[in-house]
Amino acid sequence: MTLWRIYQGVDEPHDRIADLPPPPPWREFDGGPDGTLATVDRDAVGGGRRRLPHRAAYRADERTIDAVNTALYLRRPLLVSGDPGVGKSTLADAVARELRLGPVLRWSVNSRTTLRDGLYRYDSLGRLEDAGLARHQSDAPTGTTAATASVSASVTDLGRYVSLGPLGTALAPYALPRVLLVDEIDKGDLDLPNDLLDVFEEGGFEIPELTRAADQQPTVAVRPHDGGAPVRVTRGTVQCRAFPFVILTSNGEREFPPAFLRRCIRLHLPSVHQDGERLRAIVEAHLPGAGAAAEAAVGAFLARAATGELATDQLLNAVYLLTPSTGSTAPDRERLLDLVMQHLNDTAPGRP
Repeated sequence: MTLWRIYQGVDEPHDRIADLPPPPPWREFDGGPDGTLATVDRDAVGGGRRRLPHRAAYRADERTIDAVNTALYLRRPLLVSGDPGVGKSTLADAVARELRLGPVLRWSVNSRTTLRDGLYRYDSLGRLEDAGLARHQSDAPTGTTAATASVSASVTDLGRYVSLGPLGTALAPYALPRVLLVDEIDKGDLDLPNDLLDVFEEGGFEIPELTRAADQQPTVAVRPHDGGAPVRVTRGTVQCRAFPFVILTSNGEREFPPAFLRRCIRLHLPSVHQDGERLRAIVEAHLPGAGAAAEAAVGAFLARAATGELATDQLLNAVYLLTPSTGSTAPDRERLLDLVMQHLNDTAPGRP
């Protein structure tokens, strides 16, 4: 009997993603006809960003595991809310690592973020400069024909000037779903959630600059966000084959439209700041063998979290500084804890 849980919250990567059944009929996508599927290194991680160590540093509870699998089965985004430091962003790394889905595509949202920022970039200035160079070389004396032809070819190859953003790359026609982290979506413009609806519903988008030139260049190879193998775009349309696993994180700073919420699987991660057992598990995952340093730091963290806001990365910093490997001439324990465990809601940080 096939196990329902594709993502199991375990340490070792596996290929259970191959057991994911076909999507519901209303979530089927047909991007990437034969020969144009994009490729990715399934075991690559990070891409210059924070990554999980070889031993998974995230411990998902039963409810989180079920929410992830629900999103995978239904091909729907997972909207994850919770206090800072509870592991909202780390969940994306854990899923990508366990299911061997390649590097996580990260899109950090701020007040100036637009939908197009996540989809693609078109370097119109670069193309204009190259066109000017081609015209200049065409007027040059005889003997520069090869150089002129090379520059002219570059200008007509639109793929040189288009690069996919993290959302655009996630929607490229990969055989298996990519993992996309849309971090702190509640910091974005009020229209961003609604703008995302059409893209998530259609599973694709159009690049007008390529559509206009489709008669002259029907298929264009463009650069993905993670620097992997080029993605072939046909007639200016990017359409997914496997809908990406999307995690949208929220700190609960705003309300979202009902139409947006009903298209997401929602998960709230409770605070771990008073759960000593979970805190010890987090420390052991990140800093195995910390021993007495871990126990001292967890005790101090629990006491301080009862009187103000803290994040779990402050606990990890404290454990690291309290281990003997950092040197015997470090300040005493209480001074270190005061430095790295200052309350996040303290209006006068660093005061004596």
